Amino acid sequence: MRAVKIAAALLVLAPLAACGGANSFGGAKPEPEVSAPPPPPPPPSPPPVDIGGRWRLTAVGAGACFMSFGNAPGAVQGTIEPQGGCPGKFFTSRKWTFEHGMLIIRDHKGEPLAQLSFTDGHFEGHEANIALSLTR
Repeated sequence: MRAVKIAAALLVLAPLAACGGANSFGGAKPEPEVSAPPPPPPPPSPPPVDIGGRWRLTAVGAGACFMSFGNAPGAVQGTIEPQGGCPGKFFTSRKWTFEHGMLIIRDHKGEPLAQLSFTDGHFEGHEANIALSLTR
């Protein structure tokens, strides 16, 4: 009978102990760990050369045109003004960005037209299986 009274008392006291902020071992509940926010990503690297100025875009077997690239020194993006006669859709070129080591020429909607890598003082790439070159 005494064992029944002790068991009944424990059943009444157990929920009360849980409400008091103690865990089943009698200690205080640990605070949840707060992790530090991740560090911000590093700023993008600028192109290996100053992009600003006049460049000649050549599409092998499709023609060539001149383009004026605008930017501030060390910028990772800028404007493009094609100067007539550009092959393919390059007459719609309006913006350039430099991302992950690639010069990306974008159209008036911001869609990429070509990705070019820097090699031996100029940029090279492909668009729709046509070799592209961008030279001063």
